[in-house]
Amino acid sequence: MSKKTFNPADWTETNKTESKATTSNTPVQSNTFSPSPLGEGSGVRSESDIETITQRIESTAVDIAPNYADWRDLGFALADELGESGRSYFHRLSRFYQDYNSTEADKQFDACLKAHGNGVSIKTFYHLAKAAGINVGIPKVKESKPTITLEDKAETGETSENETNTQLCSFPSEIFDQLPDLLRRITIKGTSPEDKDILLLGSLVSMSSCLPNIYGVYAEREVFANLFLFVTAQASAGKGRLTLCRKLVEPIHKALREQNKAEFEIYQRELTEYAAAKGDKVNMEKPQEPTLKMLVIPANNSATGLFQILNDNNGKGLIFETEGDTLAQTFKSEHGNYSDGFRKAFHHETITYNRRKDREFVEIDMPRLSALLSGTPRQVSTLIPNAENGLFSRFIFYFMNIRYEWKDVFAGESGQTLDHYFDHLGDQFHELYKCLQSQDKPMRFCLTVSQQKQFNSYFEQTQIQYIELCGEDYIGTVRRLGLITFRIAMILTALRIMDNGELRSPLVCSDTDFNIAMEMVKVLVQHAAHVFQQLPTDTATKVQPNQKQQFLNMLPAEFDRQTYLAVADKLKIPAKTAEKQIARFAKTGLINHYAQNQYRK
Repeated sequence: MSKKTFNPADWTETNKTESKATTSNTPVQSNTFSPSPLGEGSGVRSESDIETITQRIESTAVDIAPNYADWRDLGFALADELGESGRSYFHRLSRFYQDYNSTEADKQFDACLKAHGNGVSIKTFYHLAKAAGINVGIPKVKESKPTITLEDKAETGETSENETNTQLCSFPSEIFDQLPDLLRRITIKGTSPEDKDILLLGSLVSMSSCLPNIYGVYAEREVFANLFLFVTAQASAGKGRLTLCRKLVEPIHKALREQNKAEFEIYQRELTEYAAAKGDKVNMEKPQEPTLKMLVIPANNSATGLFQILNDNNGKGLIFETEGDTLAQTFKSEHGNYSDGFRKAFHHETITYNRRKDREFVEIDMPRLSALLSGTPRQVSTLIPNAENGLFSRFIFYFMNIRYEWKDVFAGESGQTLDHYFDHLGDQFHELYKCLQSQDKPMRFCLTVSQQKQFNSYFEQTQIQYIELCGEDYIGTVRRLGLITFRIAMILTALRIMDNGELRSPLVCSDTDFNIAMEMVKVLVQHAAHVFQQLPTDTATKVQPNQKQQFLNMLPAEFDRQTYLAVADKLKIPAKTAEKQIARFAKTGLINHYAQNQYRK
């Protein structure tokens, strides 16, 4: 591990003083919602609290001690509080470092036990976790009340949007430096891992509606780059930043609106001339009203209205709505439910409708609709009423972790606002759009043979694992995430044209872009599973996916039979059931049974 080995000389009296200042003089605000281990008068916390925070860290796969000094202090903190029992926690927390080595970690912890690092208490562990964005609040639970799951509360309508503390992982930080330059400049404005993620996803989805003359072949069908995204989070979590992503395609939308305005002015002039012609109308043809040109289609629309706008724009458009309940309420209205059109558009299936005005039957061939929505968890279930709804599997879902720290609203002040910054990036993307639009022939995107093998291998294994965790209703989500990953790789490859200027067919995906797309989907499949498990389900067909997922999440990085039975006992899972579940986890590749009575996640 390149964090270097333990050196007692690093632990001088000066360093002790600095550490004391860090742990005892850091101003901490009290948390109204749950007591914080860093709060005033919090005292010594129990090992169960350390276990809870460790599980949260494991669920996000974040390295809370990225440099040697922090790693050393983490060892001191655990050794001081737990003694030898802290060793397993040290390994569990160290393994997210890219060069983790269990032998070196053992040597480091041995040194920490011997050195007795005065001044470093368990508060340092909580401090490092909190600095890494982990929620360190420990809610008080009254033992007299039975545990009620979110799924149980969903059935009775008692679920509160402020009750979930689930911390889901974000995209690996390494991918952001490898992005195409336009995306790199977009995501550099992210203020947290989640903020970077939604700026990346929002940009990909917005631009997926504006990549003409690029297509791919997936499952022997012609597909385009269009994506659907739903970002879900509690109120004030920061999902409003998605509005910046619309600015990337606003110049294209405005150009279409200006074109429509000019065409309508010509139409009005010709109509006036036609009306004034009187007897000469025999030799004149009545002017035709121009079609309505736009990119961004209002979500608050009737089904026929939406389909007509889509048809007027050759089947292309983007629905961009930051209030998810707008679309949900539209679906509930008498003439506003275009959910079937949504589902068909994802696979470019023909959409048909009747125009009452002209008694005309209309077919939209190969629709290319993209959609970006955001809302609270409750709004997801309003829009998608049950887990069997085919609309769910067509969306990318991203569940934002809420951060309880106050954000410095005056940081980053300069002569340029984010609005102007993204306007400028939108102008640059518009140039790519015009370049692609001017091509004589469409360009085909494709993966290399090696990439295809990796792609199939990953999704084959992932499908097996998530059928085990979430049941058969989740198969559609995994399979469509395959198509979504292919489309993400297509968009990344298209944006590389701005970097290298190469316009040629086929557009072969680079290994860099393929790996970025695959790393993203490994996170997105977890977010989709989390949202999926919060949806109401038919009690007649109800399974227990939440318990399986919770059992797997609570298992440490390495464990034995005694450990997993202890975890099972906490979840009220019978020992025999736990044994069978562990066997299934091993069979599906969710865990590795690498030695007698030894398991690894």
